[in-house]
Amino acid sequence: MKTRYSFGGDDHIFAEVDEQMSLEAFFRSLSVTKAVRDSQIDGVVEICPANASYQIKFDPDRITPNDMLSELQSIESIAEGAESVLKTRVIEVPVYYNDPWTRETLMRFRERHQDPDSTDLEYAARINGFDSIEDFIKAHSDSPWFVTMVGFVAGLPFMYQMVDRDRQIEVPKYLRPRTDTPKLTVGYGGCFACIYSVRGAGGYQMFGITPMPIFDPKQEISYLQEFMVFFNPGDIVKFRPVDRDAYDEGIDAVEMGQFEPVIREFDFSLGEFESGIEQYNNNIGEMLHGN
Repeated sequence: MKTRYSFGGDDHIFAEVDEQMSLEAFFRSLSVTKAVRDSQIDGVVEICPANASYQIKFDPDRITPNDMLSELQSIESIAEGAESVLKTRVIEVPVYYNDPWTRETLMRFRERHQDPDSTDLEYAARINGFDSIEDFIKAHSDSPWFVTMVGFVAGLPFMYQMVDRDRQIEVPKYLRPRTDTPKLTVGYGGCFACIYSVRGAGGYQMFGITPMPIFDPKQEISYLQEFMVFFNPGDIVKFRPVDRDAYDEGIDAVEMGQFEPVIREFDFSLGEFESGIEQYNNNIGEMLHGN
């Protein structure tokens, strides 16, 4: 991988780590942006890691564009030799798959879909070779997911599935975006899952909904009082299928201020993961519930 740099005016540098998404490209982007943050380079204003790229905003009155580029290239050469270990969190997200709210919404927009005669779940299961939506839901929820970036709208996480490439779920976005998506919809587009942090337009396939708030601009929810956005790049998400009763219980807990996500601190090793992906993912699931 050879990073491609480009200037955005006099105060931005965009770095494309790779042309295609991979865990290696994501880790490289994350390690460089972490190193930039730790280096406290005079003039750096904002650091934005993304899926397989990153962008740095800087003050050109304090550091020139060429000097900023030299700093990034130097940091990248050091980061390349570092061991890919990440101190992060594993977070369980309950999901009510095939729920009535996303189903009602997707039915309103079937003329914008590749397959107007099926639901989003049915379409995704079929094109990925699954015999049923139950099998598809199991594949979607069994493996963990890396949060590779947060953005598009405030608090929305993009997530990349932690499986071998040949097991990667891929589903195209709608042919034309919807004008409505329920808040906290679990969606899918390309090779990325997401959770819609607010209600609004969207083009990802809709698979279900979670009762767990992930964005609170008023910062009234207990676990969002320090910062209004819940997810960080590098977080690991494990979806847990729930039924209507459990979903309603989650909604009630949120309204009463009693909902607390299941979170575990975790040291993720890319090398150990790649040496035995299935066992490593099983260990993550067992650790989440203290087994």
